[in-house]
Amino acid sequence: PRVCVVGSGPAGFYTAQHILKHHGGAQVDIYEKLPVPFGLVRFGVAPDHPEVKNVINGFTQTARSQRCAFYGNVTVGRDILVAELQKAYHAVVLSYGAEDNRTLGIPGENLSGVYSAREFVGWYNGVPENRGLKPDLSCETAVILGHGNVALDIARVLLAPLSLLRKTDITEGSLAALACSKVKRVWLVGRRGPLQVAFTIKELREMINLPGTRPVLNPADFTGLEGAVKDAPRPRKRLTELLLKTALEKAGEEAVGAEAAAPRQWGLKFQRSPQEVLPSPDGTRARGVRVALTRLQGSGDSAKAIPTGEVEELECGLVLSSIGYRSLPLEPALPFDSQRGIIPNSSGRVLGVPGLYCSGWVKRGPTGVIITTMNDSFDTAQSVLEDLQGGKLDLSSSREGFGAVESILHSRGVRPVSFSDWEKIDAAEVERGKAAGKPREKIVDPQEMLQLIGH
Repeated sequence: PRVCVVGSGPAGFYTAQHILKHHGGAQVDIYEKLPVPFGLVRFGVAPDHPEVKNVINGFTQTARSQRCAFYGNVTVGRDILVAELQKAYHAVVLSYGAEDNRTLGIPGENLSGVYSAREFVGWYNGVPENRGLKPDLSCETAVILGHGNVALDIARVLLAPLSLLRKTDITEGSLAALACSKVKRVWLVGRRGPLQVAFTIKELREMINLPGTRPVLNPADFTGLEGAVKDAPRPRKRLTELLLKTALEKAGEEAVGAEAAAPRQWGLKFQRSPQEVLPSPDGTRARGVRVALTRLQGSGDSAKAIPTGEVEELECGLVLSSIGYRSLPLEPALPFDSQRGIIPNSSGRVLGVPGLYCSGWVKRGPTGVIITTMNDSFDTAQSVLEDLQGGKLDLSSSREGFGAVESILHSRGVRPVSFSDWEKIDAAEVERGKAAGKPREKIVDPQEMLQLIGH
C-alpha cells in the first residue's frame, strides 16, 4: 500500500512512523510546503527549550527509512490537489496543522505595535513568512493577552538575559532586535482566574526563576484558593500552590531592594477581558489596552468570564495576542468545520471521504504538547492500518505514488526538496551556528535554502 501524509510536523511524522512500524510493506511519502521539515518542533518550540527538539532524531530515522520519502517545497492545494493525491495513493492523511491564529475581534487590533503570538514566535524562530516582521520593541511595557505556555514563552524571550538567548538557535535578526529592546515589564492578561490558567508548572517555574527578572503577583488574587484547590487534580494543585507561594513570598520581599536586583518584571493579571486596543494620539499605533473586569460564573475549567461593567486601561506600546492557533481548510471542496476549525472526522477518518484521514491539530484543534500529538497520530495511523487490513481500502488497483505526482509537479514547474537536500541545509545551518557559538543559525529565506542545494 502507498500512503501519503500532508505536513511534516510531529503529527505527520508520528503518523508515518506508526504505519511503517506496524505494516511491513507500506510505503509512506511525506509532503511539506516548506523546503525544511519538522513543523512546530523547528518553528514553535522556544529556542531555550532544546531538549524538546530531541524528537527530531526519531523523525530523521523515519525519514531515512527505505520505505519513507520526504518531498519538501510542495504546497498541497496549489501545486498538487488532494484529489490528485487520492488517485496516486491508497490513503491520504492530512496533518498540516494550524497555520493561522484566532483574532481578538476588537477595535484597534490592526494598529501598529499589535502582533499575534503566532507571527511573533515565527519571527524569533525563523519561519520564512515572518522573517520581515520587525516588531517595535522601543516601549517599556508589553501586554500579552493569554495565559498559556506560548504566552509564557514570549514573556521569557522578551525578558531573558541576552547571554542566555545567545546560546540558543534563536535567529540572528531577532537576537539583534532583542539586544536593542527597551521592554522591561510584561503583563500577561487572562479573562479568567488563577485556577483556569492554561500554562504548565515547568514553564511557570522557569519564568519565576528567570535571572534578572522578578514576578509581580497580587496576593489578593489568590485569596481563598487553598480551599478551592484541595480536590483539584494533582498538576492543577501543584501549579496553584506555586503561584500562591510566589505571590506571598514576593509580597514580603518588595521593600528589600528588589528593583536593583531584578530590573525587569512580569506579572499575571486575572479576570480581564480585552475590549479595545487604544490608539496613540496620532491614531497610528497602540498605546494601551482597555480591558473589561470580569467575574467568574461556575468553577474549574468550565468557568465562564462575565463582564462586571467596570473597565481598566493598561498602558503599553506592544500588544501580543496569544489566544490560540487556528487551522484553515486546504481546499474549498474538502470537508471542514469552520466553527471548530477542524476537519470533521471519526478516529481520524474524514467523514464522507473514504481513504482520506487527518491527524494532529487539524484533527482535534490546536491544543496539547508533542506527546498529545503523538498519541493522537498513532490513533489515526491505527485507523489507516485497520482499513488496510479490513479491506476498506482497495489495494487491488496499484497506485503509482510519487511516480504519478512527480510528473504532475514537473509539468507545473515545481521541484521537490528531498530529505538529503534538507540534510545539506541542516549541515549549513549547524556550521553557521558553530561560528557564533550556537547550536545552529537558521536560514530564514527559502530562496537561499534552494540556492544552497542547487535548485
